[in-house]
Amino acid sequence: MDIDANLIEKMVKQVLNEMDAGKAKAEKTAAPEIKKEEKGGSCGIFNTMEEAIDACDIAQKQYLFCSMAERQKYVQTLRDVVLKQENLELISRLAVEETGMGNYPHKLIKNRLAAEKSPGIEDLETTALSGDDGLTLVEYCPFGVIGAITPATNPTETIICNSIGMLAAGNSIVFSPHPRAKDVTIRLVTMINRALEEAGAPKNLIVTVMEPSIENTNVMMKHPKIRMLVATGGPGIVKLVMSTGKKAIGAGAGNPPVVVDETADVKKAAIDIVNGCSFDNNLPCIAEKEVIAVDRITDELIRSMKENGAYQVTDPAVIQKLADLVRKEGGGPKTSFVGKSAVYILDKIGIQAGPEVKVIIMETPKDHPFVMEELMMPILPIVRTRNVDEAIDLALIAERGNRHTAMMHSKNVDKLTKMAKLLQTTIFVKNAPSYAGIGVGGEGHTTFTIAGPTGEGLTSAKSFCRKRRCVLSDAFHIRDFSKGL
Repeated sequence: MDIDANLIEKMVKQVLNEMDAGKAKAEKTAAPEIKKEEKGGSCGIFNTMEEAIDACDIAQKQYLFCSMAERQKYVQTLRDVVLKQENLELISRLAVEETGMGNYPHKLIKNRLAAEKSPGIEDLETTALSGDDGLTLVEYCPFGVIGAITPATNPTETIICNSIGMLAAGNSIVFSPHPRAKDVTIRLVTMINRALEEAGAPKNLIVTVMEPSIENTNVMMKHPKIRMLVATGGPGIVKLVMSTGKKAIGAGAGNPPVVVDETADVKKAAIDIVNGCSFDNNLPCIAEKEVIAVDRITDELIRSMKENGAYQVTDPAVIQKLADLVRKEGGGPKTSFVGKSAVYILDKIGIQAGPEVKVIIMETPKDHPFVMEELMMPILPIVRTRNVDEAIDLALIAERGNRHTAMMHSKNVDKLTKMAKLLQTTIFVKNAPSYAGIGVGGEGHTTFTIAGPTGEGLTSAKSFCRKRRCVLSDAFHIRDFSKGL
């Protein structure tokens, strides 16, 4: 998926032009609803978590005897069913409608990205060691049944990229989605399972429950047939899966800072920051959450941001009103504003803005809650600093030790290197929007499960594997003939 720097804007404009026609088409050709008689087992949808896990365990035992070519076939089947235009439009639209977060054009882009750029079996490279004592193969092998917890913020994208990687690795998957994304999850799992069954795959390789809940998630986490847990969400759920004693991959929160210094291409930085921050209304954990700019270029940066979709709030009373609106009393974002558009949020404080507005910006002190808390909405505080070293130090504080993502706009290689070393984030993007870090306008694969807390980083098929050795002693080392003489 080759993506140039202007892809996002081009794709959004195209989607907006075709949205009405696409919605009508999706309604006509969408994957059918689950029939009443199908509930409780068909197409991977089960009434209880125990039933789902048992069925998934049977499927995985059958899947063990499928060839790598068959795995590749099933992964491609999954990609194809998601990329079918009516399905892509349907799950993107339903995700926005059900969760009330994000926006349809960007959901289309993210779901397509997950289907096209999540690695498959090509990620599983076998290594060989040969010498006087024989031959040893080191291979990536499945864990078994994986329990995967998915968020409301990126519900379909997470299921798509996790399913591709986990199936490629030879696992079967039990999904426990956020209840706010129940219907779109069921629809997606259903369409994937129907396609897999038609392709000849074992039945119930991917399953979920009709009524997701905390109780069902707890059953899944404790179940002895679940060999690995993968949690994509906030720090609470990540900490919980890490305390189970099972192998756990945790993709937690971030609060990505973006530093702009006096050597940056300020106009480009402004465009990149606005586009990255506003992508899917700031739902991706990688998105820009606070700007820390050297004083010398801050005025120019703000001016350029306003020319490219930012609305600046300057009145301290209005900034406080905005904070009271979107934050809880004890701190943290109000769920009702997570993933909402800048226009929607401004309207709630009595400010009418046009559709060209993507991001709300304001200057704040360095310790303002907008700086120190991850809001996951297009509100972007800007902090002035005296110099780039002070900016990097503040970025380290604002990132909160999550080691998730950070951005920097600079042409000073020494300072870019300093920030990369100090923050130690999983993703560090230089002179580009945040989404370049997941393969949109940047090299590399994509994922929506970015495992900072447990160290896997940008997960792929090999993340969901065990490394196993296959040893042939004292044989098949063809370079040395001495033992055969």
